[in-house]
Amino acid sequence: MINAVLVFNNSGQPRLTKFYTQLDTSVQQRLISEIFTLVSHRPRSACNFLPLPPLLASSSKSSTSSEPHNDQPSLITYRHYATLYFILISTSTESPLALLDLIQSYVEALDRLFENVCELDLIFNFETLHAALAEMVVGGVVIETRGDKVVEAVRAQGKVAKRPVNEGRGPGGGGRGGFRGPADLVWAGR
Repeated sequence: MINAVLVFNNSGQPRLTKFYTQLDTSVQQRLISEIFTLVSHRPRSACNFLPLPPLLASSSKSSTSSEPHNDQPSLITYRHYATLYFILISTSTESPLALLDLIQSYVEALDRLFENVCELDLIFNFETLHAALAEMVVGGVVIETRGDKVVEAVRAQGKVAKRPVNEGRGPGGGGRGGFRGPADLVWAGR
């Protein structure tokens, strides 16, 4: 299971933080800071997998049992692209290579959505960033990795959200625009 998805810039400013497990806000903030420090100081030739920092490992242990659990967060997987770090926190049951592939698929989907994605796209279009992630991961479980399906679904959401009031009303829809009467309240079907 994926416990969190984080995106930072090179200065450590979070551009996306999505936690799929319940953590106190103070623990989240310290974790974000600690993880950025860990990944930003690693050389480019180092492995893209890290053990979880003690901060989260100690806060996620159960006091009722001393045996290890497979559903506890235990691994950080990350990729560094240009000015952004894409980071996943996961359990030991997730394949690290599959997580790297998920990061790659996510970045490719963002690149298709924004046509050469850059950090400013993520800042000013954070809704699209979250929508693409929501199409790929639900409740910490990966449900889709095909970029074309993710892009299609996000664009479909965008068309619904950005549609002008008078678009798609059939003949005469462009006249006065807006609400024209009770006939506008009836669903016309397909």
